Amino acid sequence: MLDVNKIREDFPILKRKINGKPLIYFDNTATSQKPIQVINAIKEFYEQHNANIHRGLHTCSQEASELYEEAHDKVAKFIGASGREEIIFVRNASEALNLIAFSWGLNNLKPGDEVITTIMEHHSNIVPWYLIAQKNKIKIKFVNITDEGILRYDQFEKMITDKTKVISVVHMSNVLGTINDIEKISKLAHEHDALFIVDGAQSVPHLPVNVKSLDIDFLAFSGHKMLGPTGIGVLYGKEDFLQKMPPFLGGGDMIKSVKCSLDGICDITWNELPWKFEAGTPNIAGGIGLGVAVDYLEKLGMENVRKHEIDITQYALKRLEEIEDVSFFGPRDINVRGGIIPFLKEGMSPHEIAILLDTFGIAVRSGFHCAQPLHLRLGLNRGTARASFYIYNTKEEVDVFIDVLKKIKV
Repeated sequence: MLDVNKIREDFPILKRKINGKPLIYFDNTATSQKPIQVINAIKEFYEQHNANIHRGLHTCSQEASELYEEAHDKVAKFIGASGREEIIFVRNASEALNLIAFSWGLNNLKPGDEVITTIMEHHSNIVPWYLIAQKNKIKIKFVNITDEGILRYDQFEKMITDKTKVISVVHMSNVLGTINDIEKISKLAHEHDALFIVDGAQSVPHLPVNVKSLDIDFLAFSGHKMLGPTGIGVLYGKEDFLQKMPPFLGGGDMIKSVKCSLDGICDITWNELPWKFEAGTPNIAGGIGLGVAVDYLEKLGMENVRKHEIDITQYALKRLEEIEDVSFFGPRDINVRGGIIPFLKEGMSPHEIAILLDTFGIAVRSGFHCAQPLHLRLGLNRGTARASFYIYNTKEEVDVFIDVLKKIKV
């Protein structure tokens, strides 16, 4: 198990007080806090190495390029990719999913083709496919869930046809915490020659993920949810697919050469992977910070991260059962659930719950959490409040949360 008290010393923000109370940060699904190691790495880059990458022969540019490229290598190792060629740095998981839809989907999906996804998806894994559907006249199918929030796996087999070209699913629901059986869905997708895409925004920060053993074609995740800075995310893609895809954005550094005649004819050669998909000056400091965040998580061990979240989530679910006017949602089996608990308190809206908890220094999220179709499927038409845990959260914080939740009233 993790030494949580020692871990907490690395997070300066946890020493802060909100409304005179120690900050209890239970909004980790939205974004995680940053350890001092990541903060210092970004600071050091700007103080000692700041320069643009891949453009200069001077010392600072060479140092910046090396640090940025090394971050790609760290991420590749972290998720079991073959190498940096398969790791594209983007702004966030949303941009990664859009890149797949517009670079691969727009150029490969034809009228009548089908994309299968699920009703529990984040909007980022619904809206891009909807935009492609408008342009290419494809069909989108949604796999349903049980009332407990488990995917109806039988529906994948019933929905898939010879027209199914893509199956795109979330690994861990950002609302219910449901951990989907990615290996099972991957096998089904590839048996039918469908592209298999995974939204790993919640899974990669919280449990071991290996793209090879799971046979994932594309994986999207965000740095800011895994101790890294905002504005940096990752698209993993199998090299064969990335080689065949056209660039998503055009500009500097994503080309090897551009030769244009005055009559408007250009001969353009794309850069090698992964730079082919990283147009313009990237978030260099963000990439370096993400690399250090990966270092931090690897030192802890992702198996230990998962064990800690199982422990604290089990404890929180048990304690929530003490409160008669509070209902909570998601799988009861902790083996298929991450550290996320959506809940409601009778007679209060989700926003009222969040505001009142904040007066006691407790940060939770409220609303639809960018997953409105899921909430509507469960009849939660006003959304939910959501508590979510990470490596620095403690059972003592859960106790305070439960005591306050018992007290608060509109």
